[in-house]
Amino acid sequence: MTTLHRPRDIPQILLSVLFLALMIVACLWIVRPFVLGFAWAATIVIATWPLLLKLQRLLFGRRSLAVLVMTLLLFLLFVIPIALLVNSLVDGSGPLVHAITTGNIALPDLGWLNSIPLVGSKLYTGWHSLLDMGGSAIMAKVRPYIGTTTTWFVGQAAHIGRFMMHCGLMLLFSALLYWQGEKVAFGVRYFATRLAAKRGDAAVLLAGQAIRAVALGVVVTALVQAVLGGIGLAISGVPYATLLTVVMIFSCLVQLGPLVVLIPSIIWLYWTGDTTWGTVLLVWSCVVGTMDNFIRPMLIRMGADLPMILILTGVIGGLIAFGMIGLFIGPVLLAVSWRLFDAWVREVPPPSDDAEEVLEELEALEASHDKLGN
Repeated sequence: MTTLHRPRDIPQILLSVLFLALMIVACLWIVRPFVLGFAWAATIVIATWPLLLKLQRLLFGRRSLAVLVMTLLLFLLFVIPIALLVNSLVDGSGPLVHAITTGNIALPDLGWLNSIPLVGSKLYTGWHSLLDMGGSAIMAKVRPYIGTTTTWFVGQAAHIGRFMMHCGLMLLFSALLYWQGEKVAFGVRYFATRLAAKRGDAAVLLAGQAIRAVALGVVVTALVQAVLGGIGLAISGVPYATLLTVVMIFSCLVQLGPLVVLIPSIIWLYWTGDTTWGTVLLVWSCVVGTMDNFIRPMLIRMGADLPMILILTGVIGGLIAFGMIGLFIGPVLLAVSWRLFDAWVREVPPPSDDAEEVLEELEALEASHDKLGN
């Protein structure tokens, strides 16, 4: 007896897909305010999970005590310094932004050039010749762009309420993930296996390696170097040490290093006659500037080495897309995508580089075309 196959109900399939799409969009719209905080928390938890397990073993196997200690550490290491940093950034840069936007800024006189032996007077004369030839006019044309750029950067830090809300969500989600980390990881891996079998599970593991590589090898190294460099600036008496620390964090994240800020500060101390603190900052800069040579390899070995252009793009793009939180989330997203793409590409054997095989294939194609032509 033959069974009759019922025809597919196309409208039912389309309506089902549309209903599921609407449900997914509605859910994403509801959780949209929490996405950045959760992504930030997931990055931190994945990177620091081995530390949680060590603390749990030290605290008599009590997960609750380990979670409490880790949450307090995150509060001390992230929330308090970031809050102080953002407040200082906004307060300290207010006069600068006002001067730029109102047009009360001009090119400096640079009278200290005269103190340079042999070439100082020539440099001073050349600088003022440049000003007389139109330096002020150039500054007048450039000033609107400087004002817009500076105002945008400070505006990103001015959203203190929203940024601190994300910090609070990060702490909350981090505590929850620390508490139920194994269940969450099993659920994610189970879902990935349901989607793509063994490849899905392997993709989750690769994503975890990439997150740990960026969080430990890039972000932690940048924060350590910038904070130590900022301490050196503050002790040496360099003005606007907090703002310069923010610049150092950004320069370290984009792999330029802290010396971009420390070297001009050393030069400034020497030109102002403070040679003692200039020497102290010089020695301290040598220590801070070379720390990444042994900190980054030690931290990144648990993850995977990543291209510098990937980190640079992630930092800048994340800052533009998500604000200050994007400094941490942007590189992570690109790193995960890069690792998954690289693993997918390497699943197939590489193309042959044997020139003889290529020539034989070309000759066979030419012979077949000749036969068809005849």
